[in-house]
Amino acid sequence: MRIIVNLLLALIVLIGLSACDRIPQVQAEQRLFAPISIEFLDEYQILPQTFQETPIGGLSAITYDRKKDRFYALSDDRSQQAPARFYTLKIDIATNNEQIAEIEGVTLENVTFLKDETGQNYSSQTIDPEGISLSPRGTVFISSEGIPKDGINPFIGEFDLTTGQLQQEIPLPQRYLIATDPETTPRGVEANLGFEPLTISATSTLKDDPFRLFTATEASLKQDTPSTPPVNIPVRLLHYVISPVGSPVIVAEHLYLLDETPKGAIANGLTELLALPTEGSWLSLERTFGMFGYGAKLFQVVNSGASETSTIVSFKEGIEGIKPLRKKLLLDLKTLEIELDNLEGMTLGPRLQDGSQTLFLVSDNNFNAEQKTQLLLFNLRSM
Repeated sequence: MRIIVNLLLALIVLIGLSACDRIPQVQAEQRLFAPISIEFLDEYQILPQTFQETPIGGLSAITYDRKKDRFYALSDDRSQQAPARFYTLKIDIATNNEQIAEIEGVTLENVTFLKDETGQNYSSQTIDPEGISLSPRGTVFISSEGIPKDGINPFIGEFDLTTGQLQQEIPLPQRYLIATDPETTPRGVEANLGFEPLTISATSTLKDDPFRLFTATEASLKQDTPSTPPVNIPVRLLHYVISPVGSPVIVAEHLYLLDETPKGAIANGLTELLALPTEGSWLSLERTFGMFGYGAKLFQVVNSGASETSTIVSFKEGIEGIKPLRKKLLLDLKTLEIELDNLEGMTLGPRLQDGSQTLFLVSDNNFNAEQKTQLLLFNLRSM
């Protein structure tokens, strides 16, 4: 009998030790990723139309102006169908009989044409606008992927919200730019895979206070692209501090790893980042396309001691020893049972009546009659 009792006591101790061993791991995971839930609410389509002699389409990015309760949506038209531009939108949200928020309508209110340093509209094929983010000083930062085949470098510029006039360009490291010397190892952004994501994090709404800007490439740089693609494609994320005094300063660069490319996909990339209130925390949007149509996933991303990668010339030989940004899958949009389009833009919107936060995604229809400009509404909650 004593032997049985001792065995039972030993078993209890072992179970207790195992439980104690697991608890710190759970707590560590909770500390690393803030508890967030995402609930899909509604889908809305912006129909093909012309507004002030411009075709509505190619909406590759969107940002929200809380003070004015308006959205600014960027078209990725390379000044071909109309000058490079962004639109001012009013998005009305209503509550249905089941007390679920839905998009009641979208009103186009204005179009703003982007102007270069000379005050002129951008000429055709000199800009490929892909990312937009509203700053605390009432300007918009816009990223261009560049057009490598034509020798057009990517850039990030700050533009006047009202006139669209370029105010300054953000300095980019040489590794993101096209090599001008033919004997130099190829470097820079790949075609259509440049600065797609762009987001701003501001702890203050005062226009003279510093704020942070984050951008990343959609996929690998030329010098980071191996002949055989790795399971997780390496992407570089840049972190700037913007202040009213002096030029923007690069604070850090980190490694972001794309999710494994699903079978049948021919395109896989990081199309948007969205800074969350917690410092060093973002939402990321990864979009795929292939024989089974479009796919998209939302991740929570945190900087948990990620390695500084600005001194790493290339990832071609692998990323062993490099600590990437950590990420956690929040939602695979394929599970929503709606037909997804080319989702590229993401922004927080107004709060709902219950105080919860709205999240919007928008698709780029590529000015293709067989695609749609899709607007998705979600509820983003902290649990």
